[in-house]
Amino acid sequence: MSDSVHAAARQGFEKHADAYARGRPDYPAALGGWLRDALGLGLGRVVADVGAGTGKFTPLLTATGAQVIAVEPVDAMRAQLAAAQPAVRALPGTADALPLADAALDAIVCAQAFHWFATRAALDEFARVLKPGGRLGLVWNVRDESVDWVAELTRIVTPHEGDAPRFHKGSWRQAFPHPAFGPLQESVFAYTHEGPPQQVIVDRFMSVSFIAALPEHEQARVRAQIEDLIASHPALRGRQMLQFPYHTRAFVCVRH
Repeated sequence: MSDSVHAAARQGFEKHADAYARGRPDYPAALGGWLRDALGLGLGRVVADVGAGTGKFTPLLTATGAQVIAVEPVDAMRAQLAAAQPAVRALPGTADALPLADAALDAIVCAQAFHWFATRAALDEFARVLKPGGRLGLVWNVRDESVDWVAELTRIVTPHEGDAPRFHKGSWRQAFPHPAFGPLQESVFAYTHEGPPQQVIVDRFMSVSFIAALPEHEQARVRAQIEDLIASHPALRGRQMLQFPYHTRAFVCVRH
């Protein structure tokens, strides 16, 4: 695996790809329209899912009718994707060294990923493989921390994040403006991840890269704090199913 992959991603995602696949939320159905209208996806188009992970976002891309190429550097995550979606071409590679020809793509999408590789080198590489007029889409599921128990979960995990890139830190924006791309345009969609607490909270947070990369005894301490919150908070205690609120934030820009 390339040294350009951050250690937290390299270690955490390799160790806990199964928890990632179980616990990460899907995406709102409304993104299907955004992919067609804002990114221009459809039959005859070719799109790369860069930083595809276990393939959580990939089915939305295939549903547009476009040809989908998934690029993911972490072997364990790419294996999950390939097993679940054998019709998708899944390739090893990083954002700054894509295994694709010049002007091969109509679009690139980075879902829950761009903050890991938000560099001038990555955007240079995206410009290389995109056709003129091609689109770059960036998508994140962002927790709705106006809900008190969601904010409390953030307080539990944040002390462990170290230097791991995060969407909320905003440093990914420093890669823009870029001479090959127009301005970012944002759309926001409400989304609720519904499921048992083990899936939508415990698996979700234990699969966070910098938590999954912790030594086992520290992971156990974080898990205990999360489970204590589930057992004690009146909105969570005794619930068989939960609704975890998110805002899905989607950005698009056009290659000049």
